[in-house]
Amino acid sequence: MPVRPRPISPHLQIYRWTITMTMSIVHRATGIANYAGSSLLVLWLAAAAWGEEPLNVVNAIYGSWLGQLVLFGYTWSLLHHMLGGLRHYVWDLIYGHEAGQREALSWANLVASVVLTLVVWTIFVWVGR
Repeated sequence: MPVRPRPISPHLQIYRWTITMTMSIVHRATGIANYAGSSLLVLWLAAAAWGEEPLNVVNAIYGSWLGQLVLFGYTWSLLHHMLGGLRHYVWDLIYGHEAGQREALSWANLVASVVLTLVVWTIFVWVGR
């Protein structure tokens, strides 16, 4: 009896890419990034505990253009992951499962995380100086 090939499970060749797929991946990536970013917070707190000179070194690094870029990305990661968690909470409450609602919540997650990051940095970093 001839062996027929097993059916292939639908994958990216079958499905069209959607914003909800993208946000699912980004949610996982921001969760991982938050671990790395939290280590920056721990480093800053440890430097503050060690004294003024170590704190000045860490502040100089974090105050550089590269440090500011990393901290900006960390802020976005925190806010995006938090909003993604709220989006999942809404879904857990059995709301927003219709096709248009899923996409709208995903786009709102992305846009709100960018806007909130800009608001936080405008108020606490750029204007606060």
